[in-house]
Amino acid sequence: MDYLNDLEKIININSYTKNKQGVDEVGSIMSKWLEELGFKLTTYEKEQIGNHLLFSSSKKSGKKILLLGHNDTVFPPNSFEGFFQDEKWVYGPGACDMKGGNIVALQSLRNIFKENNKIYNIDFLLVSDEETGSDDSKEITALLASNYDYCFVFEAAGANMEVVTQRKGVGTFTITIDGLAAHAGNHYDKGIDANLEASYKLQELVKLTNLELQTTVNVGKINGGIGANTISPKCELLLEIRYTTNDEKIRVLNALNKITNTSYVSGTISTLTGSIQRDVMQENTNQLEFITQLETITNSKILTEKRGGVSDANIVASCGVTTLDGFGPFGDGDHTIKERALKSSFESRIELMTKILNHFQKNS
Repeated sequence: MDYLNDLEKIININSYTKNKQGVDEVGSIMSKWLEELGFKLTTYEKEQIGNHLLFSSSKKSGKKILLLGHNDTVFPPNSFEGFFQDEKWVYGPGACDMKGGNIVALQSLRNIFKENNKIYNIDFLLVSDEETGSDDSKEITALLASNYDYCFVFEAAGANMEVVTQRKGVGTFTITIDGLAAHAGNHYDKGIDANLEASYKLQELVKLTNLELQTTVNVGKINGGIGANTISPKCELLLEIRYTTNDEKIRVLNALNKITNTSYVSGTISTLTGSIQRDVMQENTNQLEFITQLETITNSKILTEKRGGVSDANIVASCGVTTLDGFGPFGDGDHTIKERALKSSFESRIELMTKILNHFQKNS
């Protein structure tokens, strides 16, 4: 399993999203490996974050495929670094999220290049800011999406090697409330309490959660006031919404506007800022029919699951491209210092993806 040596090389480079030098170093190594397979590199250069990289193959008639990954991790320098392994597992930042997934894609491409001496109709996009919401790269990803029929995303597989057919949409918003400061002892009645207004809004926001429909609204942070002797002149509510259908997105967004524009405490003025970071990836007929096709191609059963977390699969899926996620190795402990990936899952995922990509090479 020589590819584990490649995984070790890129895991040993810190590629925290804000560590541009490290992310670009990982990108440079991936570029060398992919250019050896005949891919042409397009670099989307960035000043503050790592560059986004598109590797393009030659094109001919047939279905066009996008492989999608990211080079960044969540770990700042000196917080969790280094690669190590035992008989069953590999450990380190990105082992499963998602340097391990990138290696699955890379090795599968190596396998089909070795057999065919050429790669057609398959491109590989590696972005640098997925772990912070893809705020920069999502426009590039969405713009490129229309060029492809299918997209495979290499986030970690499920515990039973499931692929992912659905992910919640997610948005982050801030409600800023302006009141009026006053001395709490001498002029209590002259103040307009922004904190009190926030308390009413908090209760209304919580009511938007519908666990049966898997919709959640979480006010994760409240910041307001000056001190105990002052009526609060300002308060902010930082909140996140997650949803599984477009209908629920519309319902919650409409409610957010209504709650923001309602003054429960007379005289307060509120504003809403923020946006949907990644729209919902809904399971659909095209996906399920594609999975049936892949089962025939690979002569294997492909299990599926739905996840609450988001990935860049959301972006491509929302553009109408048939998208499947979870083609990386199985792992756990992601986003913690216990992150690891199962060695045997690399083998099975590489075998599966090699069969899939080889089919489209031979039937273009």
